Amino acid sequence: MGRSILRMKTVQILLVAAVTAVAGEFKINPFDGDIFRIAMGSSAFLLFLLLMRQLPYIRTGIATGIVVLLFRTAMDAVEGSGQTLEQSLSSHCSAMIYYMVFGLLMYVIKRRIDTFHPLVLGAVAALIDLVSNEMELLTRLIVLDSASFRLNEWTYLMAIAVLRTYFTTGVYSSISVSQMRIREREQQERTRQLLGFGSGLYGEVFYLKKSIGTLEHVTLNSFELYRQLKAGEGTEQHSRQVLDITQQLHEVKKDSQRILAGLVKLAEREVNGDMPLSGILQFTVQSNAKYAEMLDKQIDFHVDMTSDYTTDSYIPLLTLLNNLTANAVEVIQGKGSIHLRAYEQEGLTFFTVADSGAGIQKRDLELLFEPGFTTKFDEEGIAATGIGLSHVRDIVNMFGGSITVHPVSPAGGAMFQVRVPSEKLRKEE
Repeated sequence: MGRSILRMKTVQILLVAAVTAVAGEFKINPFDGDIFRIAMGSSAFLLFLLLMRQLPYIRTGIATGIVVLLFRTAMDAVEGSGQTLEQSLSSHCSAMIYYMVFGLLMYVIKRRIDTFHPLVLGAVAALIDLVSNEMELLTRLIVLDSASFRLNEWTYLMAIAVLRTYFTTGVYSSISVSQMRIREREQQERTRQLLGFGSGLYGEVFYLKKSIGTLEHVTLNSFELYRQLKAGEGTEQHSRQVLDITQQLHEVKKDSQRILAGLVKLAEREVNGDMPLSGILQFTVQSNAKYAEMLDKQIDFHVDMTSDYTTDSYIPLLTLLNNLTANAVEVIQGKGSIHLRAYEQEGLTFFTVADSGAGIQKRDLELLFEPGFTTKFDEEGIAATGIGLSHVRDIVNMFGGSITVHPVSPAGGAMFQVRVPSEKLRKEE
């Protein structure tokens, strides 16, 4: 594994060096003759170092300097410059020094790059560029005995360095922002999927707990009946049958408990932490907007929040709001709107989900939250299970709250209002 990583880094370093050497041939000469180049090589090298933070900067600078020296010497030979090999190497060794010094100075600030504001990063890079240029010029002075620049030429050189580095750091900042937005979208999608999983898992755990309680109650009643029959109030055959039923119920209960334990561990491992109410409403809207799109419905979602705080009960809350909002999506025919609202009043947190659907008949209000009651049928006329609203009611009761339904307007639509004590939801700081 270690050799593979080393080999990959070596390839990356050589690739940076080769591209930088080629980019260096795209240049302008701001001064008379060929004494100094303003080339794209330094900009490419800086951009590579900023984007490929995993590279060893000093080794990369040394390798790039050597490759640039060899590349330019080879280009002189191909173009027939008339220089000997020694003259060509002497002419371009200053460029090698430039990249070596540049890589060394970038190594000094490597760990602080992410802490710099883009404008500060541009200024620091410009300073590094100027120092590297000066070392290149000093090398030329020593090796080639080149004359010093006049003041106006130094000023021009500094201006070019500033423009070049700010352009490069600007490109780097744009790339970084784009990558950050992509990562943010991916993280939001993963979080949405995880919350959807957690919400569904919470519902399964909730009902499994409830069924275990029912099984426990039935087991006790069945065993009590067995005792009565055994005492002479029934036949031996009947008592034996009741005992068998009791044993089977007991086995089902134990199996359910084992499944529940696994689900609870899975839920705790997959979904934990805290979330603000605004995040819960946001994910509710996002998931149900996709649900509406799947049903080929045009629904406008509106969110109104006057209170926002962090809660660690976001999974049951998300389950509750998802059920109410999904029901609202289903009752709307073709096109409509759904309004979600969250606010606090007198120690209670209110959640309302209002839709522009056909509303609820008065005769259905009393049975609305009963398990099995439904007004929804599929295309084949088969009724839905009718456990969604009873599930919502159970969650609300768990929080010690209440839920009511009201007509939105005489024209139709319904509004479900949930009231929960804020102290049951708010996470203390």
